[in-house]
Amino acid sequence: MMLMASWRGLLARTNHSAKAWLLQWWKLLQLGAVLMLLALSPSSYKRVDRLVLARHVYDNTAPIMTSFTLLCAIISLVLTRIVTTTALSYGLSQYALQVVIRVLVLELIPLTAALFVALRCTIPDGAELAELRARGDLDKLRRQGINPLSREVLPRVMAGIFSTITLAVLSCVVALLVAYVAIHGFNLAGFAGYTRSFGQVFSPAVTLIFVLKTWLFSLAVSLIPMASALYGTAQNNTRTSAEMRGLVRMFAIILLVEVLSLVGNYY
Repeated sequence: MMLMASWRGLLARTNHSAKAWLLQWWKLLQLGAVLMLLALSPSSYKRVDRLVLARHVYDNTAPIMTSFTLLCAIISLVLTRIVTTTALSYGLSQYALQVVIRVLVLELIPLTAALFVALRCTIPDGAELAELRARGDLDKLRRQGINPLSREVLPRVMAGIFSTITLAVLSCVVALLVAYVAIHGFNLAGFAGYTRSFGQVFSPAVTLIFVLKTWLFSLAVSLIPMASALYGTAQNNTRTSAEMRGLVRMFAIILLVEVLSLVGNYY
């Protein structure tokens, strides 16, 4: 009897956890749909809302752009030297450039940009939103006739998306320039072969996967921390718990997107 009771308790807890997990992801999808509609609605871009959006976009992009670009340039230089030196030692120097482009541009840079924006911007933004909710500031906005999703949530999500895409594009350009200089030096003699190798890597299918992956990364790092802040339980809605919930869910989605992109690129 005790064994049966323990099994029933275990099944009940498992069922409760599964329902809570599905409910959390359903709320995330629902929030994403609502924010997409708000982003397409002209009423979300009143003068005050535009100022709030511009402030968040600037705060999430400008302060980290220089440091991330320098970091990307250093990583690109080191990785390019490692790959080219290794390929030369094995007599495979003709494949070194394509390996550098695939590893840097296709895989590392979008992932690094997304994680950098998440740790520096969107997860702290989600924790700040959790504090606003805990203090009742979102309810005050509702009582004033202001939609808190339009005023506080949408600007943070759009700023995170903009920052991730901007850093990824900028870093790809920097990585390609650094790779060219590291391999060919400061001359245009190898430009034709370089562009040909780039075109061989970026086929239409690979380009589409790259664009979709970068966009999904930006959605994941921008939307999930906000959903964790809005739908966390009141007793656990502290800054630390909001950051941890957002971090775990975000890494799960990023890992899934990365695995799917690898399957699409190489299988």
